[in-house]
Amino acid sequence: MRRVIVLAALLAAGCSRDDSAERRARLGPNPGFAQLMRVADAEAGARRFGQCAACHSIAAGGQDRNGPNLHGVYGAKIGQNSARFGYTEALQAQAGTWDAARLDRWLADPRGMVPGTSMAFPGVRDPLDRADLIAYLKTQS
Repeated sequence: MRRVIVLAALLAAGCSRDDSAERRARLGPNPGFAQLMRVADAEAGARRFGQCAACHSIAAGGQDRNGPNLHGVYGAKIGQNSARFGYTEALQAQAGTWDAARLDRWLADPRGMVPGTSMAFPGVRDPLDRADLIAYLKTQS
């Protein structure tokens, strides 16, 4: 029985291992956004979404929290994804939809992209982490 538990733990660890160092090595120095998106890992993004989950739910039909539910945000009009959430005027004034490039800018620096937003999160500095998050958000849309 103990062998089964140890084997299951090893298999689970192998399935959830972080291969970001390997992906970075394959990319070489100073990869562009398109290169990062080609190696983006939605499963890694799901793990990284934990930092977002403090304020955002992701389940279809999920509740808004301090931030809007993000299910379906990829491809949605900016500032309009959740009919129940009170978006700031600054965010509602943004034209366009949440595509990969806009999400990357937003995740890097929300207040830099949209001065006047109420999102207090300072941003995700690592470009590969942002690409992983975007890949995950895309799977949830």
